[in-house]
Amino acid sequence: MKLYIVPTPIGNLEDITLRAINVLKSVDAVLAEDTRTSGNLLKHLGISKPLHSYHIHNEHQTVARVVERIRKGETMALVSDAGTPAVSDPGFLLVRACIREGVLVECLPGPTAFVPALVNSGLPSDRFTFEGFLPHKKGRQTRLQNLASEERTMIFYESPHRLVKALQQFAEHFGADRQVSVSRELSKMFEENVRGTVTEVIAHFGDKPVKGEIVIVVAGKADEKRKSNDEDED
Repeated sequence: MKLYIVPTPIGNLEDITLRAINVLKSVDAVLAEDTRTSGNLLKHLGISKPLHSYHIHNEHQTVARVVERIRKGETMALVSDAGTPAVSDPGFLLVRACIREGVLVECLPGPTAFVPALVNSGLPSDRFTFEGFLPHKKGRQTRLQNLASEERTMIFYESPHRLVKALQQFAEHFGADRQVSVSRELSKMFEENVRGTVTEVIAHFGDKPVKGEIVIVVAGKADEKRKSNDEDED
């Protein structure tokens, strides 16, 4: 009786680990954010397992039922559409409930989008804050105002159709010259990493449709101060 948290590839299917494959082969059932997406992955891996829907719209109703099944002896794997479950997608409630009920939880290491985006950015990675998705409406401005003085590198997830708007808001709250890196379609055929000031990156994306999964990495205020001091010394 155990719940495995199994990271899945964010794009390139070769990024799944041997251990993840072995766990998926061994469990009684797989809990999936989208059973069609996870079904395609399992088919690619040659694995046949019962798939059950577990996503943000049903997690509150599903948690108790899943915990009870595991307590009765089943072993399950929780996967998301891409990356590590519970990082900016469903999973937290189930993990917390299992821990509270004494159910074993084991999280495998594996793919997650923000790590390669952070490393690719060239911005300081010794200290950073993962902000995930900003609120769409209520609370968005307040969050940005609070982050204006953040000294650590900041990492955001964003949808492609809101990318330019988000960058424009970063220019307003953080400054148009703040260094930023946008990673799109990480690990996929058309991967793109665009680096520069907020103004420069807006210019790159502003006149064309944007597609794919987006990670934005923004320099912290302290890094901007260090950059300015270095330029003064030169």
